[in-house]
Amino acid sequence: MIIWLASYPKSGNTLLRSMLSAYFFSKDGIYDNFKLIKSIRQFPHGGLFQKLGIDINNHEESIKSYIKVQDIINKKDSVQFFKTHSYFFNFNNSFPFTNYKNTLGAIYIVRDPRNIVTSFAKFKSFSIEDSAKFLIEGKGDGFTWTNSWKENYNSWKILIKDQKYLLIKFEDLIKDREFVFKEILKFIFNLTKKKIAIDHIKLKNTIKTTSFDYLKKLERETGFVEANKDPKTGEPIPFFNLGSKNDWKKLLDSKIKEKIENSFEKEMRELGYL
Repeated sequence: MIIWLASYPKSGNTLLRSMLSAYFFSKDGIYDNFKLIKSIRQFPHGGLFQKLGIDINNHEESIKSYIKVQDIINKKDSVQFFKTHSYFFNFNNSFPFTNYKNTLGAIYIVRDPRNIVTSFAKFKSFSIEDSAKFLIEGKGDGFTWTNSWKENYNSWKILIKDQKYLLIKFEDLIKDREFVFKEILKFIFNLTKKKIAIDHIKLKNTIKTTSFDYLKKLERETGFVEANKDPKTGEPIPFFNLGSKNDWKKLLDSKIKEKIENSFEKEMRELGYL
């Protein structure tokens, strides 16, 4: 079954995947290359659909095939992590993003949208205005249907009632990494009905080798396949760019800030961002 690592883009999903990859898919918890992150694939991913002859350019056909693809994934009869930036939709009330047959649970990573907007603009080579419009109005980002920031965040709460949902704030994952990661591991162990037994050596190595500065240095030395390229220069745009230095108080225009706060006031207050 699948444990979803769900989030809006540029909210910390890559950091969490790096940490989980180091802990679960290495011998010692040391994250020494980006190959490890390939242990956690993305959904939807074109390759999974194309193998079944599904036209990924036909959005309706693709959405209707989500459950079929997940059924095939779960034939392995093992717990698998999948990253997604999709919101938890139900197309025409007949074709949901996933179901309980395929889903064991979800870890949702949320981030202050005032910081997402600048990070997303850099990543996509958007203007800040276009980035804010994307977050507020919501739409599909190619093959993945992100919807708006608030719809994405709210939609995954459907799993709360069955205790299959863990909310993680990106800011907490940065400030108190070991404590938060332990909570994530406990959640995973509970979902899989395994005795909670944290390997503290692997945990220590994971925390040490997945810091923002470490990942930024690793990207500078080896590159990172998930980084986009500047459409003008063709040069890679650093994926690990500013980290905690990405501070909306210093970078965001007051009008954009107010527009985001007005659009997401309820959710931002709920999360303690306002």
